[in-house]
Amino acid sequence: MPDWTYHPLRGIAAALLGTGRSRRVALRTLAAVGSWPGGGRLVSWGFGHRHPPAALAGEVAGVPVRNRLGAVVPPDVARDAIRALPLLGAGVVEVAPVGLADVGVVRAAAAGRRVPVVVRATERAVADVLSPHVDAVRVGAGPDVVHLTSASPARAADLLADPATAVLVTPDVLVRAGPGFFARVVEVVTPTGPAPSVRDVGRDPRRWPAWWWGTLLGVGMVVAGLGAAAITLGPVLLWYDRGYLGADVDRLHGINHHLVRFLQHDRITMAGTMVAIGVLYAGLAAGGLRTGRPWAREALLVSGWIGFPTLLYFLGVGFVEPLHTLAVVVLFPMFVAATRRRSGGPRWTVRPDGPERERRRALVGQLLLVCTGSGLFVGGVVVSAVGLSDVFVAGDLEFLRTGPEALHAANPRLPGFVAHDRAGFGGALMAAAAAITLLGAWGWRRGEAWVWWSLALAAAAGFLPALVVHGVIGYTDAGHLAPVFAGLGLTATALVLARPYLCARPAEVRVAAPLP
Repeated sequence: MPDWTYHPLRGIAAALLGTGRSRRVALRTLAAVGSWPGGGRLVSWGFGHRHPPAALAGEVAGVPVRNRLGAVVPPDVARDAIRALPLLGAGVVEVAPVGLADVGVVRAAAAGRRVPVVVRATERAVADVLSPHVDAVRVGAGPDVVHLTSASPARAADLLADPATAVLVTPDVLVRAGPGFFARVVEVVTPTGPAPSVRDVGRDPRRWPAWWWGTLLGVGMVVAGLGAAAITLGPVLLWYDRGYLGADVDRLHGINHHLVRFLQHDRITMAGTMVAIGVLYAGLAAGGLRTGRPWAREALLVSGWIGFPTLLYFLGVGFVEPLHTLAVVVLFPMFVAATRRRSGGPRWTVRPDGPERERRRALVGQLLLVCTGSGLFVGGVVVSAVGLSDVFVAGDLEFLRTGPEALHAANPRLPGFVAHDRAGFGGALMAAAAAITLLGAWGWRRGEAWVWWSLALAAAAGFLPALVVHGVIGYTDAGHLAPVFAGLGLTATALVLARPYLCARPAEVRVAAPLP
């Protein structure tokens, strides 16, 4: 499990299962998932882990390794540790101390290993028996290995600066620091350069970097959302809407006095979601892609490939909106340029974690935000399904004080027109939710204020217009608005908990406090 579930939930797990059993269950579960076809890549990708820099390559006990950062584990957990810890970023696993009674367990544990396994034996006889089954066996401690007893990533990075030294994390450190420790150390030791600025962009679009295209994509989404809001608050229907329906606003009023306000509430909610997506994309580009964060590109890629294809919802509802299509035609090439061009390598600023209690509170906020994003994604799936099938829910019909048959009888094209708005909102909500979830899962780092501001502004753009428009038109059904209030409450709580950590100033992150 990642740090944002490990630290907030380990107390609960220990109370339910016991401390030792809860740790074994977590390790075995991770090892089991990693053993599935593609499971290892899925875990590494889901945790946001990336390849270590070339400077971490070297040797341990004469064995070449891609990463000199690893772990030392006792024989009784070696089987699960050898399968699970490489998924978290360990480049080598040492099993120690190993006596003759442990030979069978270690031999079975080393089978099918992902990274080199080194055994520290208690006597020469163990080395003779295990040498054919593991990568190296040594009797006693080696001069090239440091067993790390500090949970500070900076301390590990200092030791790894010596290319002849391997750093093996002890179980006690992993328990205190959490499973994300390996990734945090790798980020500290990764060589970085200065981040580019707007002045470095240039005037030739053919040479514009990925982060600039991503920023333009975000700005374009914000403009499109504001334009949709302006149309909704102004004429409501454009010429192509009137042409499709064969009716204007007055005619819709004649069909149902609540219908125009109902359309406005759907479209304002959709417009707010578009603005939220734009804010998130601009943040991922200017804050993530610009500094060479590989996960920022992947978050943008996943969200965009969820959102842009929802234009094809017209195949199910029968209404093609020209402005929607135009926005996709303009913005999609920007999305392709932002995700296909290389970001230019690591350019981020590494900051110490500061007070551990502050980080733990931020991890609780991170968990809440990831849960919120996941819930919003489920909500987007449900809204899309409703829009492509029944179109209306019970609360809608109660507000309209009519039934779907009456609306269809008044204008056979009206349900498809509403379905277009409803399904389009569901697709946009899924795209926003994917960006929120991945930014929340991968972007939590001390002093990265752009993460906090991106999420805060996106939440304001997404939740507040939806609440205001429902209040203005009188659509105040508690069940209908409950997900909005829940999402707003969880997001606000998450941001309050995480603000001291994410928005820490440089002067506040010079020295990391030790872990309790």
